[in-house]
Amino acid sequence: MAVAESQGQGEGRQTLIYGAGEAGLRLLESLRFDLRFSIVGLLDDAPQLWGRQVLLAMPSTPLSRRSQLVRQLKAMGLEVMAMPSLAQIASGESSVSELRPVAIEELLGREPSEPIPELLQAAVQGEAVMVTGAGGSIGSALCRRVLSQRPKTLVLLERNEFALYAIHQELHGKAWAEGIELVPVLADVADRPRMEMLLRRHGITVLLHAAAYKHVPLVEANVCAGLANNIFGTRSALDAAISCGLKRFTLISTDKAVWPTNVMGASKRVCELLVQDAAARVAEQGSGPICSMVRFGNVLGSSGSVVPLFREQIASGGPVTVTHPEITRYFMTIPEAAQLVLQATGMAQGGEVFVLDMGEPVKLVDLARQMVELSGCSVRDSKNPEGDISITFTGFRPGEKLYEELLLSDNDQSTGHPLIRQAQERSVPSEELHQLLVDLEQALDDWDRQEAVGILQSLVKEYQASSGATYSAAVSP
Repeated sequence: MAVAESQGQGEGRQTLIYGAGEAGLRLLESLRFDLRFSIVGLLDDAPQLWGRQVLLAMPSTPLSRRSQLVRQLKAMGLEVMAMPSLAQIASGESSVSELRPVAIEELLGREPSEPIPELLQAAVQGEAVMVTGAGGSIGSALCRRVLSQRPKTLVLLERNEFALYAIHQELHGKAWAEGIELVPVLADVADRPRMEMLLRRHGITVLLHAAAYKHVPLVEANVCAGLANNIFGTRSALDAAISCGLKRFTLISTDKAVWPTNVMGASKRVCELLVQDAAARVAEQGSGPICSMVRFGNVLGSSGSVVPLFREQIASGGPVTVTHPEITRYFMTIPEAAQLVLQATGMAQGGEVFVLDMGEPVKLVDLARQMVELSGCSVRDSKNPEGDISITFTGFRPGEKLYEELLLSDNDQSTGHPLIRQAQERSVPSEELHQLLVDLEQALDDWDRQEAVGILQSLVKEYQASSGATYSAAVSP
């Protein structure tokens, strides 16, 4: 039912706005003289409007309803575009007329959480902060969020030259305008003397350690390199933080550290053990940084995630490849993950394994279908043999498992934030941990993959290497 009709139509594309409330009327007013669009009317209930465009002007509508509407509208063959949120408009970040295609990130997971300002500010406001892996998808999101909380100094540590250039270019204008010292540093976190020099030179008080190899199949194929980078890079950063008397150290961990079936996940569990051990030592000594870790699942759009891969496959005409029809993953947007990490850091007292609420798990085959449909294409399968893009199942990759978990045990506790839990995980006696690390270092010096994996299994009792089962088929009806 059209509840409003525009006046003064131009020669632009005939367009309908879905949503006849205040936001829809504001959008109508804003676009009335925009030559790109000829606004036909506003709708509350969409009829069969084939070949036209719908502007989704419902920024405050719950995610579940927006997702349902987009699916319905796309099924009618409509191109759907969305306006910014009211918060983005009110803050001046976006204008009401900045339209964009609806992204898959907006349709997955749960409603984005509102940060608790005191927790967001507690860890970094007025502090000298270093982010390792600053050019990566998680590291760069942390840098953006840290900068928004007005630190005194932000040091971007990255060993990839282009990644460092990109994040520095993005942030330096805002940092200059806010009077924040922004320092790009090309360095390897595993170089402890250099780390200590940098921490002292820049008076760093807070270290957020995001640098790691995270791509499961690549680490499976490069075991020694993965273990050396993840474990001993973390040990270097942690020891430097303790030696230089920092206030806080936070490890960015992963759900793959829970009952790991791959080397990457097991290596991150060893990193967690190192942080737990450091926190215990600090507690005994009565001084030192507050050491904690934050564990979460996949973030949408991160390097190595399926979303960019699916986008590329769709753009090239498919097929879209999924490893197994039942495989599921938790998803969270990168900005939300970053702000929850900072809030967890702000509430840490030492030794906590924080776990982020990732919402409901998503079947990757369902994600693939949604992305195909959002692109304006249809899935080609037995029910629709004339469809545009097929989905095929290729079999498990090395180290992959059907479901990801966030806890080793069920006795987690609530915290001061509704979306942050605290896990109760076992630790390894300090003497045993450090002796095994000596043995592991020797195995890595010899580049002995078999010996290194054996020591890894002694360090992480829960580690069970994946059998690498395969599955291959085209998408079923």
